[in-house]
Formats: sequence, structure tokens, C-alpha cells
Amino acid sequence: MCVGGRHWQLIWPEGDGLPRLWNASRKRAGTQTYNSTVTLALRLSLLPAICGALCAATPNFLIVFIDDLGWKHVGYQGGAYETPRIDRLASESMVFSRAYVPAPTCSPSRAALLTGQHPARLGIVRHIPVSRKFGFDSLGRADQEFHQWEGDPSNWPSRNWLPLDAVTIAEALGPLGYRTAFFGKWHLGSEAYHPVRQGFDEQYGVSNFGHPGSYYPPYWPVGDPYAGEESDKYLTDRLTDDVVEYLTRPGGGQPFLAAVFLYNVHTPLTGRRDLVHKYVSRGFGDDRAHLAAMVEATDSCVGRILDALDESRKADDTVVILLGDQGGLRYNEPLRGGKPGGTALYEGGARVPLLVRWPETVPANAKESTPVMSTDVFPTIVELAGDSPETFDPLDGVSLKPSLTGEGRIEREALFLERHYEDQYAAVVAGDWKLVAYWSGARELYSLADDPTESRNIASTHPDRVRELSELLANWRADLGLRPEAESSEPPFEGVRGTPGR
Repeated sequence: MCVGGRHWQLIWPEGDGLPRLWNASRKRAGTQTYNSTVTLALRLSLLPAICGALCAATPNFLIVFIDDLGWKHVGYQGGAYETPRIDRLASESMVFSRAYVPAPTCSPSRAALLTGQHPARLGIVRHIPVSRKFGFDSLGRADQEFHQWEGDPSNWPSRNWLPLDAVTIAEALGPLGYRTAFFGKWHLGSEAYHPVRQGFDEQYGVSNFGHPGSYYPPYWPVGDPYAGEESDKYLTDRLTDDVVEYLTRPGGGQPFLAAVFLYNVHTPLTGRRDLVHKYVSRGFGDDRAHLAAMVEATDSCVGRILDALDESRKADDTVVILLGDQGGLRYNEPLRGGKPGGTALYEGGARVPLLVRWPETVPANAKESTPVMSTDVFPTIVELAGDSPETFDPLDGVSLKPSLTGEGRIEREALFLERHYEDQYAAVVAGDWKLVAYWSGARELYSLADDPTESRNIASTHPDRVRELSELLANWRADLGLRPEAESSEPPFEGVRGTPGR
């Protein structure tokens, strides 16, 4: 029988054993088969219960990925902006208070979430710079696969698109019977590499560019997916219209994956017009008032999306994952740093909000302080959908299911961050310790338990810890086939190991 896009056989062992359900859609080497079994006719009275159990075990997935949303920009973290709907979602979710992105910048962060692989493995260590200076035409297309960055001491090349043979979460869920849709900011290549070429059935609001020219029409001077939109329509509201329509549309019984990658709150700092004055009247400067209005507009749209789930009666069967793609452009205090170069690997740039809600399965208002990373989203979704993450090795993320369901804890030696713009290029998070590494060889060490603002570099008083974490970083980079700091004259990589990998 076929349920949720998967083909199942009911296998009844010889004797009085209970029947077993066998997923015949995907047979893997080493999987046990039942050679000495007798398949019996299934009594019709059992079918509803079995089909119901299978469908109930196949949740929908809604990912809300918010651009440049700082860890401190949300109300539940004590932020200064109004985010009542995100705050309510946090009260219904497991809140991961120490969630990181592996390369705090737009394109790498997207690639990591979509594939479960570290951007360094994928060869995407910077944002894709869609401009003529880097070989792109006026429509945001390029023929050359890599670009270089002036001022990068490592002289590290970075890809201009996500390779088509990298496996995305949409390509992982499609064979399991999921319908898939992508909404918003892609920033992983032009039309030949758009979401519909990377496993998604549908795409909405996708452009070739990393941010709009304006949040009011025309949103882009060329290649505008919403050309002709009414003049007072805020971009985030327009994109949310498409999400709401998708969520409330009949799906023919198929589970869905909806990946909502909002352009907000990336520059240009343009708040929704009806909200800006509220923050100006509170004494906010002009740019911060616009940022606050952008955050509140984003929160409002998150509320509309969650209301659509409720309206469609799919909320209880949907895993909602909300997170930021990197730290904010500014105003990330008390955390140090942010999106700007040279500070992005500090907590203000690399640490992001992460919430996971799944009613009746994930406890509400739960707190998890174990360090996790956005690469964990891919294996988590794959496992919750009923497949094995190991199918998609090499993965750099791990499934969060043990934490989400209370079955155990996440065991991992360290998290590794890497990007290539300036001297500060890597970081290691191991428990409460954090090492920040520079291409020139300098090292900083922080104890985040005692110094979450990273204001006291204690490298000189803990040389053994610096050496230990530096060795972890070197070994991790060697495992990926990345050139070490000392060999600056060598090619950066030669087909990074496991890249992109299926």
C-alpha cells in the first residue's frame, strides 16, 4: 500500500508474531529483510488504524529563516523591539539559547541550512557578490564558478552558486512523498540554480539578488518577481501573502515542506511606514527606528503564517522551525560584534535565535543550552520525517531529535565556524570555551560561561586550552581537505572532501 508517498508492505512472521510494516520505497545495503515470512491477507478492519499511524508519523515542516535577525532583536531575549508573535511561538517551543550559524553571512548560511553541510565543505565561504566587479551581469548572472575577495589574506575562492549535485532538504523529502515550496531570499545562484532546480516543486518571490533595492515597489530594478505590485505593498507582506495561500491550499493529503526565507531585516533599512513613527516617538534614531519597524513587521508576518496553519488545521501536525541567518547589522548588545566584517565570529554575529515547535511532541516553553548549529536542521528534519540522516553523508550537522523528544542529549565535541573576508576567519565553540582564530596566527580565548560578552581575552593565561582548541580546528579543517594557515602559498582546496556529496 502507498501512504504519504511511501510504499509499505505488511509482513506477517510465521507463527503468532505481530505483523511488521516494511518501507519498500528505499532499500539500502545492510537492511534486514524477512526471507522466512508469509505475507497474509490484511483484514480490512486493521487498515484505518495502520494508515492513521503512518500519516500521524509524517509531520509537515515549516522553516522561517529571517535575514540578519540578531539574537537580541527578539522580545523573549529581552530585546527592545516588539515581537509578540515570535515571543508567543517561543513559549510554545523549545528555545535553543546557544544556536550558531557556521559562516555568518548570507549565502553560506543558506547553503548550510539547506544541505546540512558546512559552507567550507561546499566551497561557499562568502556571500555571493552579485555585481559587475565580480563578473556578474546586470541580471545577476555569472559564468565563472568562483570569485576572489580583495583584502582576504587567505586568498580563498568562494563559489558563485550552490552546486546542483548538492542535496537539499527538498531533494531529501521529495522521495518521501512531500510537496515542497520555497519562498523569498535564495541568494545561491541565478535561474539555473534556483530552488526549482534544487528539488523544490514551487518557488515564490525569488530573485537573483541578495536583497531588494527597496521594500516598496518596485522591489528590484530588474528581475523583480513581483513586478507591477501596488505601490504601498511592503515586500515582507507580499511574500507572506504567497505563504498564506500555500498553507491554506488543499494539499491532497501530502505532507509539505515550506521554506520561508524572508528578506527582512536585511538592508536597505526601510521599516513599514505605519510602524516607523512609533519607534521615533520612543527616541530611537532614524536607522534604529527603521530596523525596529522592520523587526515588528517581520513578527506580524510570522503571526499571519502561524494563523494560516491554525486555519488549515495543520498546526498540530507541523514542525515549525524559526531561526536567524546571522547576527544583526548593529545593536546586538550585550553580545559583542555583529554582521560587519572583523566581528562576525563573535557571539553578536554568529549566535542566532532558534525555536522548534511541534505540539504534543516537543515540550512547550522548554530551554536548551547545548550549543547547536543551523547545519543540524537538515538531519533533524530527515529523521523526524522517518528517514536516516546517514543516507546523506557527509553531513556536518547532527539530528536534534534526542533533545526535542527528551530521548537524550546532543553529544558533540565542538562546533566550527569559518568564513573568508578578513584576518578573523574561524572560531571553535567547545562547551563554554570559545577560540577565535586569525589567518595571521593570532588566537583569542573566551570563557562564555563567565564572559558571555567576550570582553576578556584569556588566551595568555590558558595556553593549553588554546593549543587544544587550535588542534581541534586544524584537524577538522584537514578532514575537510582545507589548506592550513601555514601553507598560504598553496591552492586553498582541491575539490573539498565530500563536496558537495550525495
